[in-house]
Amino acid sequence: MVEEKENIQFELTDELIEQVELLVANKNDKALKTLLNEFHYADVAEILDELNLEDSVYVIKLLDSETTSDILTELDEDTREKVLENLSAKEIAEEIEELDTDDAADIIAELPEERQAEVISQIEDNDHRDEITELLAYEEDTAGSLMAKELVKVYETWTVAGCLRRIRGQAKDVTRVHSIYVVDKKEKLIGRLSLKDLIVAKSEQKIADISKDTVDWVYVNDDVEDVARVMAKYDLEAIPVVDKNQTLLGRITIDDIVDVLKEEADKDYQMAAGITGDVEADDSILELTRARLPWLFLGLVGGVGAFLIMEGFEEAFKGKAFVLFFFTPLIAAMAGNVGVQSSAIIVQGLANDDVKGSINSRLIKEMLLAALNGTILAIFLFLFVWATKGDFTTALAISVSLIAVIIIAGLIGTFVPLFLDKRGIDPAIATGPFITTSNDIFGILIYFWIARLILGI
Repeated sequence: MVEEKENIQFELTDELIEQVELLVANKNDKALKTLLNEFHYADVAEILDELNLEDSVYVIKLLDSETTSDILTELDEDTREKVLENLSAKEIAEEIEELDTDDAADIIAELPEERQAEVISQIEDNDHRDEITELLAYEEDTAGSLMAKELVKVYETWTVAGCLRRIRGQAKDVTRVHSIYVVDKKEKLIGRLSLKDLIVAKSEQKIADISKDTVDWVYVNDDVEDVARVMAKYDLEAIPVVDKNQTLLGRITIDDIVDVLKEEADKDYQMAAGITGDVEADDSILELTRARLPWLFLGLVGGVGAFLIMEGFEEAFKGKAFVLFFFTPLIAAMAGNVGVQSSAIIVQGLANDDVKGSINSRLIKEMLLAALNGTILAIFLFLFVWATKGDFTTALAISVSLIAVIIIAGLIGTFVPLFLDKRGIDPAIATGPFITTSNDIFGILIYFWIARLILGI
């Protein structure tokens, strides 16, 4: 793996892009290599994302695989897909052999199945090929699909002197040595060993005497979100992965977890905004339409439902009570806002594993909170309506309705994500148009029903 360059302040400018394009056009390979070697591989990837496909492929083929393998991992997914399409199976295999197994498996997984087989067959390192093939067999979004096979492990029966000799060979294939894992003769994970304890120990001591029995681990089939929660809870930079027999299979490092958290945050943000599917701003109009239209249609249905409710109360609110219709947008907006606030808090708590206790206790707490907020807001609304319309009864009807609407919206916003989570459905969908639309409909219905009850019409 290429060493990371530090203390380089990178700024992607039009001038830099033009300079790279000019060097590529003139086939000035020496100057191009000199320029790009000044930058971190992530910065080079950012440059390539801005170049046209032909120039990007030219740079990838020009630089050595030790460098370009890291660049490939940092490229935008769409750019990487196009670049890989323009590389032969042999060229891709050369890049793959320079990567850790987890990164290599991720890149190969993006290729079509037939292409995957071609690339894997071109990998010359048999061990590396077998390990990548093993990782590809695990289901997506499990610990197995995220782990790397590169790690440092020692046997409990080794002496310190023998251990130091042996781990040198293992460590050269590991980018960062976060922990040394201790296994028994059956490869079962039984502990961990710190570098400090290893260095200060006497040469003749056994590893079993200086290792720690306590070690956090995850199962190979655990969901990646569960892995992220464990690592976040215990502030781990890496965590070993084992099978049901406690056999050490690999490790997951914090950089992979950061990627997982980012992907989940992006997905939840899109769901909350009413966008289904994994889309980006640069995707085609058709793809973006498919992602947005279902929730927009739901909003349309909700709007039609609100219209039908209002139409059903038309006769009752003619004359003096007609003023109630002017407050309909306010009631609908408050219902939607309260519902989104409540669901957002619950979804965040579920994601962080902070939601404890029964659903009933959560609903009672939310009802009390909504009642307090609703009462405070209703007092201000009551004074406003009474002062501007001079009608105490109408002001009372609108204010009481607001309290009821806020309470119901809070309960719906709390219950729906909890219910979805219990059913194994991503609760993030509850923070978007689903909650807003449902609360708009219920809010308007409750508003008109209570107002008619109080006004006696």
